[in-house]
Amino acid sequence: MENRNPLNASLAAIVIAALIVSGIAPFDRATWIMEVAPVLIALPVMVATRTAYPLTTLLTVLIAVHALVLIGGGAYTYARVPLGFWMQDVLGTVRNPYDKIGHFMQGFVPAMVAREILIRGKYVVGRRMTGFLCISIAMAISASYELIEWAAALGMGQGADEFLGTQGDQWDTQSDMFMALVGSSTAIAVLSGWHDRQLEKLSRI
Repeated sequence: MENRNPLNASLAAIVIAALIVSGIAPFDRATWIMEVAPVLIALPVMVATRTAYPLTTLLTVLIAVHALVLIGGGAYTYARVPLGFWMQDVLGTVRNPYDKIGHFMQGFVPAMVAREILIRGKYVVGRRMTGFLCISIAMAISASYELIEWAAALGMGQGADEFLGTQGDQWDTQSDMFMALVGSSTAIAVLSGWHDRQLEKLSRI
């Protein structure tokens, strides 16, 4: 447990520093608040439960990376993140693809969060069923987020354009959810074995 503390503290410091810097002069304050809201919720919860319910190192790192993706999108708005413009030039896409990174992570990380909770709580039996439920939970989160975007569009009108980040794509909602599906499926397919080994080590603490 002692070996985990420096890493957790370092990750928390990086995320908090990025959050503070991003909030100094974001492109759009309302968009920044909505985009970083998950970080503002998750960070205190993780700090409060770090002793009673410590997470695997793998999941902690993934959550920190996801937080940085959200913070970047909040600071610039997803359609204006510099990394996305660089990717647009390299890949030759017609729009800034940073938004799709965000939705890939929206599937990738929640699927692993769900996997850790389901396995540690012994809520489900069987590797295949666990994987299926993790992907389903990630997709439910993705769909819920799209409903939030829809509600924002109805409530804010054109003021929600920066939050939605559709960039004129009429199929943005569907492609967002597809990226979440790709992300969640990739996480389960690639990281399950590694995650299992870390869960086994955590159980001995």
